Amino acid sequence: MPGANLTREEAQERKSIVKAPIHYAVSLDLTQGATDFGSTTTITFGANTGASTFLDLIADDVTSITLNGKELDPATAYRDNRIELAGLLEHNEVTVTARCQYSRTGEGLHRSVDPSDGNVYLYTQFEVPDARRVYAVFDQPDLKAIFEFQVLAPQSWIVTSNMPVTSTQDVDHITAEGTLGDHSAESSRQWTFEPTPVMSSYLTAICAGPYAQWHTEYANEDGRTIPMALYCRQALKDALDKDADYLFDITKKGFAFYAKTWGVPYPYAKYDQIFVPEYNAGAMENIGMVTIRDQYVFESKVTDAYAERRVVTVLHELAHMWFGDYVTMKWWNDLWLNESFAEFMSTLATAEATEWHDAWATFSSGEKSWGQAQDQLPTTHPIVAPINDLNDTYVNFDGITYAKGASVLKQLVAYVGRDKFFEGINHYLNKHAYGNATLADLLAELEQTSGRDLKAWSKQWLEAAGINTISARVDENADGTIAALTLDQSAPAEHPVLRPHRLAVGFYNENADGQIVRTDRFELDVTGEHTTVEEAAGKKRPAFILVNDDDLTYTKLRFDAQSLEFAAENLYRFADPLARSVVWLSLWDMTRDGEFPAERFINTSLDALATEHESTTFRYALAQVSTTAHHYVVPARSADVAKNTAERLWKLAGKAQAGSDEQFQLVGAYLTYGVEGDERFRANAEGLLDGSVKLEGLDIDNNMRWTILKALAGVNAIDNARIDEELAKRDTTENREFAYGARASRATAKAKAWAWDQALHNGDLTNMQLEAVAAGFASTPREDLAKPYAAEYFNQVDWVWEHKTFHMAEALLEGLYPSYADPAELVRLGDQWLSEHADAPRALRRIIIENVESSRRVLKVRAYNEAL
Repeated sequence: MPGANLTREEAQERKSIVKAPIHYAVSLDLTQGATDFGSTTTITFGANTGASTFLDLIADDVTSITLNGKELDPATAYRDNRIELAGLLEHNEVTVTARCQYSRTGEGLHRSVDPSDGNVYLYTQFEVPDARRVYAVFDQPDLKAIFEFQVLAPQSWIVTSNMPVTSTQDVDHITAEGTLGDHSAESSRQWTFEPTPVMSSYLTAICAGPYAQWHTEYANEDGRTIPMALYCRQALKDALDKDADYLFDITKKGFAFYAKTWGVPYPYAKYDQIFVPEYNAGAMENIGMVTIRDQYVFESKVTDAYAERRVVTVLHELAHMWFGDYVTMKWWNDLWLNESFAEFMSTLATAEATEWHDAWATFSSGEKSWGQAQDQLPTTHPIVAPINDLNDTYVNFDGITYAKGASVLKQLVAYVGRDKFFEGINHYLNKHAYGNATLADLLAELEQTSGRDLKAWSKQWLEAAGINTISARVDENADGTIAALTLDQSAPAEHPVLRPHRLAVGFYNENADGQIVRTDRFELDVTGEHTTVEEAAGKKRPAFILVNDDDLTYTKLRFDAQSLEFAAENLYRFADPLARSVVWLSLWDMTRDGEFPAERFINTSLDALATEHESTTFRYALAQVSTTAHHYVVPARSADVAKNTAERLWKLAGKAQAGSDEQFQLVGAYLTYGVEGDERFRANAEGLLDGSVKLEGLDIDNNMRWTILKALAGVNAIDNARIDEELAKRDTTENREFAYGARASRATAKAKAWAWDQALHNGDLTNMQLEAVAAGFASTPREDLAKPYAAEYFNQVDWVWEHKTFHMAEALLEGLYPSYADPAELVRLGDQWLSEHADAPRALRRIIIENVESSRRVLKVRAYNEAL
């Protein structure tokens, strides 16, 4: 399978040929204009004498290739994004010179122009393997090498990379027209960086541009002083300046927490965090220089959930410096070793080392709900996923790899004990420092420290797909005491694995203040189909029995009938945020499984929102209520339920504490429920915009203003001219994205046709603008507007896959799915496409299967609610 893809077998074969030490000298010329940049790479490496292999490179123009002193003809040596290297010696040197292309999709070397000041910003994004878009490389994680970077850039820019700068030198060279956007040409400067430690190519990085910067230091546990820096666009300088000290503080707390927990100090020479525009991920763990989406620089008010998520993200990427960078997976099937561990550790660090003490409730509501939903799709896979090629890797950045994996690691800590777990991690990191490792390597260390046989545990938890369900069954004595409390475990037929669980069972009752609090707790091992909670026998039955108290394990929950009824009526009175989150997630899971009435879930959730203060739980509950109202409620009732939900959200916003996170979230949620002709909604939205309707403490800042404008566009209360007028007042990167989204949200056939065409065919859109258009297109809850695109969507799938990069194809195929069309028709068309494309790439089929499955679930849940 030649080309941009790479199979595991090809990677293994190349690994058997190419020998360490491997060294790269990479020289980039960023002064050549707005579309291309120069790339020259010299690689020295060992090899099996006489063998042949290949380099990876994605470039429009390869100008020269020299292998061991011999010139190769690029016209024959470079094909299908590969450079053929034949007749290798024991020691080899190859030099490749090429003109590579800047991207606007967040892949490779992305080029962004800030419309507010004309400044140009560059940054790299190389995961999965996109270093090959910037320089010639053996682009696979187990061919670690030393890298030396040299970069020619405009004199006014700064350039950063994985390592500190060794020297800069002004050069008598004028930048080409267009390099600096609308700014005048200027002289150039050459930046030279220290050699890296041995590392994987996907973790190398370059950023360049007139970034604003902040600096501090950290006294590392090994006695070294670690330089630290923050960077962002000049347009965001004032906003980041307010948070710079806080972000440095969070990062330093992470350094200390991880070094103490694992017994391994931070291993690299520096630590930069650079906030970059138009990023197609949350952040990336480049060694010594983490790139982060600059939506995490807060110019406008954000939810507490998003502010907490920024902290978790900072600590997630920092955790990767050890787990993923210092020790790296051999192949992408162990991607979870990176992501699950970083997600688990960042939540642990957030809860124990920062002010966000309820981070595990956040994890339950957010990450875990994502993992459970993913795990119930036909495309679910083991945490250790089978990765046959690079395309498989792309779609495995999912709820299994991140959220389920982190949940299972939390369960593993409970299973083996925290001290033994981290002792094993210490041994693992020290044993495989600067190298590559596998799941077997990790388990070997954990087995040795814990004394537990983890091979069977791994087969059940990491190497088998699917999720278990644990149900509580209560037998009572005549006096109201418990005769027997039994936990019944089941598994789906397609994944019939019963797992061992270390969990807790909590008894909850009302206290003197009317709150529901825990009054007893039992921790035990659950195995097989039936487990008796011995300690519960003879105790008075509580008002509510919470299986998986403290959320120690990963499972679906089904409460006994009495507890279920109590939870549905009293969720809002539960005092502990983690307990509320666990109960709420179970009610949601039952709702989307067609086992709990949709309208009752909405009412229970709205009641609970009146007293909920954990921001992520609040955020996810709002999203679940919206999905239920717009998709799961009986169609004949959907409009009335949505209108009633909107009215209750507005009332809750009016009663919320002035300026609170709850008020902010409630107003934002309310603004998504508009329908054309609802004059009260229009009056409220317009009133918020012009100041005639006021909610004390609610600031109509830039982002809230655009939220209101998008809501008005969605009910056709404003036209494109008004959107353009608003954008002209403050033309920024962010506001252009908001404007695209607002235009695409207009509830007219013409607007949807425009949005569809722009998303598919406007090659000038950045990745973030494309996503905004797609989201606006799909946001209108009207079947008549979505109906024309049901068949058209499936007609365009092949074209999108063929003509777009993977990330853009994924964004289009997920974002443009017309979910408000008739679900039965979407299922029919989707099943037809799948039957006709049995041989389509696995990654493409997975996207389509998951879209169609969402419509299939809508049909199932609606049928349940219609039968009530």
